[in-house]
Amino acid sequence: MTKIDHIGIAVNSIEEALPLYKNLLKIEPSGEEILEDRGLKVVFLEIGDTRIELLQPISDNSEVSKFLEKRGNGFHHIAYKVEDVSKAIEEAKNMGFKPLSDVPKDGAHNTLVAFLHPKSANGILTELVQHK
Repeated sequence: MTKIDHIGIAVNSIEEALPLYKNLLKIEPSGEEILEDRGLKVVFLEIGDTRIELLQPISDNSEVSKFLEKRGNGFHHIAYKVEDVSKAIEEAKNMGFKPLSDVPKDGAHNTLVAFLHPKSANGILTELVQHK
């Protein structure tokens, strides 16, 4: 792990969430992206060398739909930058952590990503991010 890459916040509406960041905290979004295959619209907000990722579902079966139904808007995951996400998945499995997938997925902003199940990671959904 080289640094915290971003903190994911699940929201029902990015437009409703943005005033906190833009108006109160004076943080401008650095870009919006649609991840069709994951059913997500994402917006990143840069704070120093860390980012906040707002995640909004664009389909009923998105990666955050069930989370929002159960818990509402809020902290979703923390992401750590890694040099090689495939290697990080294997190391995690060898140490007894449970990846949600054995193969990385394409992520926002030209990345490869993998997640560790919260039950094996101190109750926190943990994302491993490799920048391409």
